[in-house]
Amino acid sequence: MSKSALVFGASGISGWALVNEILHDYPKIGTWDKVHALTNRPLKHSDSLWPDDDRLNIVSGIDLLKGSQEDVEAALSSVHGIKNVTHVFYFAYKASADLDQELKDAESMFRRSTTAMDHLSPALEFVVLQIGAKIYGCHLLENHPADYIPVPLKESHPRLKSPYAEKLFYHAQLDWITEYAKDKQWNWCETRPDIIIGFVPNQNFYSEANSIGVFLSLWAELEGKGSTVSYPGSEAAWVAKSNDSSSDMVARQTLHLSTILPKSRKGEGFNLADAKEPQSWETKWPVICSYFGLKGTGPAAEGERIEVRAYIKQNIGTWNELEKKYGLQRGNADSDLTVKGFEYFFLTQLGFDRQYDMTKMYSTGFKEERDIIQAWGGAFNRMKAAKIIPS
Repeated sequence: MSKSALVFGASGISGWALVNEILHDYPKIGTWDKVHALTNRPLKHSDSLWPDDDRLNIVSGIDLLKGSQEDVEAALSSVHGIKNVTHVFYFAYKASADLDQELKDAESMFRRSTTAMDHLSPALEFVVLQIGAKIYGCHLLENHPADYIPVPLKESHPRLKSPYAEKLFYHAQLDWITEYAKDKQWNWCETRPDIIIGFVPNQNFYSEANSIGVFLSLWAELEGKGSTVSYPGSEAAWVAKSNDSSSDMVARQTLHLSTILPKSRKGEGFNLADAKEPQSWETKWPVICSYFGLKGTGPAAEGERIEVRAYIKQNIGTWNELEKKYGLQRGNADSDLTVKGFEYFFLTQLGFDRQYDMTKMYSTGFKEERDIIQAWGGAFNRMKAAKIIPS
């Protein structure tokens, strides 16, 4: 029988790609009868870059933190077809400078939304919670104890220890659903991509592809096609091993798990990534730069290094001219929504190996792998189509 999906956080990098894959009939034609794309910020279908499809229902403006549990359920009950939803994919996130408040909000949003769907949809079969590499302590950088990140990172690794465990909202979310769902008829799993490479049509808090796409487009305009651009990060990050998680592959692997996992594997976690083997920026940067007609090289000498956000800000006048010349989206290059300095964090401070063990994912029967240009080039192609960067 055809499935019906509801996606919380559908306008984010992961949510956008998952909706897109459903509308392109992954894993096969006839699997999906409906997809409800829930977004906090308004998103017009004409701006979404999703295909025209009668199965798509975009719903904006439902605040998962507003009012009581009953209020949330009342808001969701207005979604036509909510009783037929079989699969829930949870990608919603609310950033906050107050980490205690962020943890409280993250647990509350997930608890309220999942409880609501359990109450509203008797057809519910599967829930997916996406977390990420912070579960392994990667965000602790040089502060992490030596035994926190034994590579390759495996789903069987123990949790972070105190005081770090209490500060990570993943644990609160997982503890809640483990207890809540233990006697439910529906199944669930949690997924763990690393930094996600992808596209969003209406800006995002953290989008490495967006920032690098703007940076290299601007570089090509100012320095010329064929020019050399050094890696805008540290020597340590240049050679550090990791696995890219492109949004398309994250979506496909997530949909695969949600449609094949038996109830005997309830609540398991899975690393998600583009390929079984890791890579480093030393391999990726030249390929990414070549997409823009540039020659990518290693980091410049200390003191001469370029920083992505600083370069964009220094040349924002030129970017504003490109917006007018090519009819680009206004304000995307240096949006107030973008978390300041995240590019420096990704490109400089992640200077240690954090590669995934992908054995578990690929032991489920999933076979596809993607290379650098498929992952990054796919995101840049969509950015061009959405007029975020010049064609």
